[in-house]
Amino acid sequence: MGTQAGGHKPELELPSPVAELLDDRLGAVRLLLKRDDLIHPDFPGNKWRKLAGNLAVAAEQGAETLLTFGGAYSNHIAATAAAGWHFGFRTVGVIRGEEHLPLNPVLAHATEQHGMRLTYLDRTRYRAKRDPGLLAELAAEFGPFYLLPEGGSNELAVAGCAQLATELVGQVPDVDVVVCPVGTGGTLAGLAGGLGPDRQAVGVSVLKGGGFLADEVAAFQRAAFGYTTANWRIAEEFHFGGFARRTPILDAFIDDFAGRHGLLLDWVYVAKMMYGLFAMVADGRISAGSTIVAVITGRREDVVRP
Repeated sequence: MGTQAGGHKPELELPSPVAELLDDRLGAVRLLLKRDDLIHPDFPGNKWRKLAGNLAVAAEQGAETLLTFGGAYSNHIAATAAAGWHFGFRTVGVIRGEEHLPLNPVLAHATEQHGMRLTYLDRTRYRAKRDPGLLAELAAEFGPFYLLPEGGSNELAVAGCAQLATELVGQVPDVDVVVCPVGTGGTLAGLAGGLGPDRQAVGVSVLKGGGFLADEVAAFQRAAFGYTTANWRIAEEFHFGGFARRTPILDAFIDDFAGRHGLLLDWVYVAKMMYGLFAMVADGRISAGSTIVAVITGRREDVVRP
């Protein structure tokens, strides 16, 4: 399959567990956490759902290298590096922005532990990440590759997230609403497609200026299913300044949540989702009496004790 070190197939915890969260701020709403962060330490959150189908196709095609795009704190970059190590692919990460040394913990782990090669594009060139000319330049530098898009979201990933919906409905048959963070839109597209028309999916955008995401979700659904569904929406006001940005208000929420529940939330994705979820319960956008499942899609953080 390739010459990347590794080839040790990981033991995955599937189906991922579901745990009820008791919190007096929820009132008459029942909330459960779908702990996809516990599937495997190297595949944080929803990343295994997105990678599994792509890894199978890459292997069928005889690919030796996986190449993908992401920001400096991208969980997808980390997961792709781990996938290469475990399944015998070389990996290349194309990072948005300039190189900063020393590497942050995400990129350091990807390179030092899992052998990923990194290259960098300024933000203008990065926006052309789908341009055939840029992809040809990358192929000339790194050799032929199987392309994983930014965030890992494509029709194969969307299909994997639809299977996640089927799994969680089997665990929580009375679920009314499923909530997830939104970065590229693939997870929300798959969840909504897999839930069926009688259940709702709500995405909390972690991007500033994420108005384009609705079109992206619809496009993902058309590519994966051949149609779009009407059972989803996106809340755009809980980004706290944009991707990988945080504020004292978000940090206070994270600290309070850890104190109440013994779980330190990933601040890039999951904390923003949970903040938004509690706000939507408080203002009535999520109805009293609902059963909600929040999908923990971010990197597993250290568990703390209250």
